[in-house]
Amino acid sequence: MDKVTIFWFRRDLRLSDNIGLFKAYENEKNVLPLFIFDEDILDNLEEKKDPRVQFIHSQVKNLHKKLKEYDSSILVRKGKPLAIFTELTKEYTIQNVYTNRDYEPYARDRDKRVEEFLAEKDIPFKDFKDQVIFEKDEITNNEGSFYQVFTPYSKVWLQKLKELDMELVDLDGRKKSFYKTAPLPFPSLKDIGFEESSIEIPELKIDEKLIQDYDKTRNFPAKSGTSRLGIHLRFGTISIRRLVQEAAELNGTYLNELIWREFYMMILYQKPSVIDSSFKEKYDRILWSNDEEAFQKWCKGKTGYPMVDAGMRELNSTGYMHNRVRMITASFLTKHLLIDWRWGEAYFASKLLDFELSSNNGGWQWAAGTGTDAQPYFRIFNPESQMNKFDKDKKYIKKWVPEYGTSDYPEPIIEHKKARERALETYKEALAK
Repeated sequence: MDKVTIFWFRRDLRLSDNIGLFKAYENEKNVLPLFIFDEDILDNLEEKKDPRVQFIHSQVKNLHKKLKEYDSSILVRKGKPLAIFTELTKEYTIQNVYTNRDYEPYARDRDKRVEEFLAEKDIPFKDFKDQVIFEKDEITNNEGSFYQVFTPYSKVWLQKLKELDMELVDLDGRKKSFYKTAPLPFPSLKDIGFEESSIEIPELKIDEKLIQDYDKTRNFPAKSGTSRLGIHLRFGTISIRRLVQEAAELNGTYLNELIWREFYMMILYQKPSVIDSSFKEKYDRILWSNDEEAFQKWCKGKTGYPMVDAGMRELNSTGYMHNRVRMITASFLTKHLLIDWRWGEAYFASKLLDFELSSNNGGWQWAAGTGTDAQPYFRIFNPESQMNKFDKDKKYIKKWVPEYGTSDYPEPIIEHKKARERALETYKEALAK
C-alpha cells in the first residue's frame, strides 16, 4: 500500500495561505489532499438545491483542477468521516493526518472521534489554527477568563494584532511534497444527492474602495456598501489573515466586524450551550408567544412592515440579507412578535449563504437581548423609523416590496406601540422571577 500523509480540507478550500496544508507540505512527503462530503451535515439539509453545497462542490472542483499542476489530485468521498477514515486506513498506509481546527461543537466532537480512532492505529492527528487570528483562550482578561463583553475583548485583540508577525504562507510550486497521481474520480453534484441552485454566489473580490468607504455606506441596504465576502470566509476560499491585513490598512470599522466574528467564535467555543440556550440563563424564562401564523408571515415577508418584509424577501430570493436589516428583522421577530429567537436563528441558518453558527447565534441573541453583550431588552427597533433613516428614498423597499403603497400591501401584523409595550411587560415579568 502507498504511504501517504492526508491533508483533510474542511473550511479552508484554498491552496494559498492555508496553514495546515503548508505545514504538511513543508514537513511531509506524499501529501494526499482529502475532502469529505459529510453525511452527518448533508443529511440535515432539507433543500436539495442548496447553493452552499453547490458552492462547496465547485470550490473542491477548483482544488481538483489546481492540484493537477502539482501532478496530484484530491480524494473526494461522501459519507460519515469516521467511516471514511476507517476505509482509508485499509487503502493506504497513512503516516499522519493534518487538518485545520474548527471550533463548532459538532466539528470538535467529530475531530475527537477521528483522532481517537487514528491514535489506536498509531497515526498522529495534527491540527492547526487557520480560520481565525486568535482562537480559544488566546484573548483573556486579567483573571484568565474569557471576555463576555466585546469592547475590552476588541482592545486586547487589536493590541495583540500589533504584536503579531502575520506573514502569509504559500506553496512554492515545488512538486516534491504532493502524492503523485493522475486525477482521481470526482463526483457530480447529483452524485452527492444535490441539484444546481439558481442563487448566485458573490465573487471572491476584495474591493479596496468599498472597504475604505465601509463606515460611511454599510448601514444603507440600497447601496452596495458591504463586501459580500461572508461565504468565502465561511468556507475558507479567502484567508482571514489576508483580509485582516487589508482591513487594518483600509478601514477600522470593517476590521471591527472581523473582530466581532472572532468574538462570537470564542463565545461558542467557551460556552457551547448557547446553541440551545440563552447566554444569560435567566432569559430562558421568557414566555414567548410563538404564534405559528405570525411566524410564517415573517418568513414570507408579509408582516405589513416594509423594512422587515424587504429583508425577508431579499433573504428568500438571494440567500443574503443586509446586516442592518438583519438586526431589524431579528428585533421585530423577538420583540414585536414575541417569537423565540431560536425560531428565527434556525430560519436564517437554512437560508443564509454566509451562515456561520457562531455569528448567527450571536447576532440573534444580541437582537433578542439574551446574549453576551446584547442590546438591552428595552431597546426595541421601530421598523418605520429605521426605514426612514436608512432607506429614506425607499429604493430598497421598492426593489423587494413592489406592492408597497398599494391596496395589495397588507396592514401591519401588529401595531408598533402595542407590540413594544407587550414586549417590555413580558421581558420584565420573566426577569423578575
